[in-house]
Amino acid sequence: MRRAAAAAALALVLAPSASALPVRDGFTPSDPLAPRQYYLGQDHAFDAFGAELPVVNPVRVAIIDSGLDGGHPEFPRSRIWQARSWVGGSALTDEQGHGTFVAGEVAAAINNEGIAGMAFPAQLVIAKIARSDQTIDVRDEAQAIRWAVDVGARVINLSIGGLRNPFNPRVDTFSKVEADAIDYAVRKGAVLVAAVGNSDEAPQTPWPYASYPAALPHVIGVSALSPTGNVPSFSDRDRIYNDLSAPGQEIYSTLPRALTSFRPLCQNQGYSDCGPDEFRHAAGTSFAAPQVAAAAAILLALKPSLQPDQVANILERSATDVNASDGCKPCPLQRDSMSGWGRLDVSKAVAAIDGVLPPADHYEPNDDASRHAARLRAAVKSVKATIDFWDDNIDVYRVYLHKGQRLKLTLDGPAGATSNLLLWKPGTKSVNDLRTQNRRAAQSIGPGSSHRLGYRVAKKGWYYVEVKVTTRGSGPYELTLARSR
Repeated sequence: MRRAAAAAALALVLAPSASALPVRDGFTPSDPLAPRQYYLGQDHAFDAFGAELPVVNPVRVAIIDSGLDGGHPEFPRSRIWQARSWVGGSALTDEQGHGTFVAGEVAAAINNEGIAGMAFPAQLVIAKIARSDQTIDVRDEAQAIRWAVDVGARVINLSIGGLRNPFNPRVDTFSKVEADAIDYAVRKGAVLVAAVGNSDEAPQTPWPYASYPAALPHVIGVSALSPTGNVPSFSDRDRIYNDLSAPGQEIYSTLPRALTSFRPLCQNQGYSDCGPDEFRHAAGTSFAAPQVAAAAAILLALKPSLQPDQVANILERSATDVNASDGCKPCPLQRDSMSGWGRLDVSKAVAAIDGVLPPADHYEPNDDASRHAARLRAAVKSVKATIDFWDDNIDVYRVYLHKGQRLKLTLDGPAGATSNLLLWKPGTKSVNDLRTQNRRAAQSIGPGSSHRLGYRVAKKGWYYVEVKVTTRGSGPYELTLARSR
């Protein structure tokens, strides 16, 4: 689904094919078509569990897409929490198939007569935003994100994308409306997962930049892998916003029965091998992302207290590195632009939540000045938070200062990374706008993770304290503030 000029182009992402692999050990679903889902084995989808899946409370997962075949036997009514359409008609009718395909990967019923969804605790929130020409108005997307959060979605899957080109603003599809909706969802505690995009929507293949909304802070951007472990050329690259990879070729899933009825002699009605050509060998980052969304839902079901940044950190740091030893010759060791932190591993992620958890940052999202900054009251003397070069490289705090006050700021951490400490004057709208760099009141920049600065306030008002990590690294830091006359 692609964004047009005023609306952001978000595209259904499809590409080449390859062979299937067997499902690994662990809980084994009895669904007769599950052996066709080779990605269950590669993701270690059920390996963390014994003979029976644990009984947990449902986790609501929003599929913001082209709707759902609400009468499909894989999606009983108990599996659907709410549904709404922004493009007319019923959200429980899917003329295009993309939404039903994605939903099947996440939440198809387990141990029935078809396939097995990865997120056994998932309860679907369906938002239909794709128009008949497969385009999406970014305003519909933003409203759907906000609505999904308001009705209880804790995971939001966005298998959609608008072109990002940081060197050509005429074609770059950044949308403040979309970014604000993402911020709203993060503030409300939702985990956001998005496809990094396919290069068939870009000027060249491969394309070196992830699409929006994957290329926004706090969104887990997901690239595609082939069944043999390579990164297909269609999968967008990005050294910052490509966070994780998952199988994205030869994916098998559900389709609306209306689309498969055109092949009446095909036995598996309602499944992708009976569908149109683009689904029979389905490929694209659109189909890698929902596997990560499913993993996020499993973590939240097992440990509901997890915050979005903790879920992202666990999924990313528990991934298996993708490199030449496991099928991707051009992939260097450790995090890279093609596969991010590596291949999704649900079993390792589940094991990680029983260990020492990454600290949660309760000030997020606070990625810019003005209303985006976290407000610190006068009584606050110290802030403990986290920062991440790839997912969250800027934190901004808002402090009110009186004329003549002396402010001393101290930054310690994160260890091993280079960080900057800056103070911005009242009226600053954005710390990222090159045109407003003259609004800096004071700064301590350069190598090292510890910085100090002092400032005598010349004019009362709301000042902005920026903490920024500028080299590869992440972790906790402490910011201390001392005000005096």
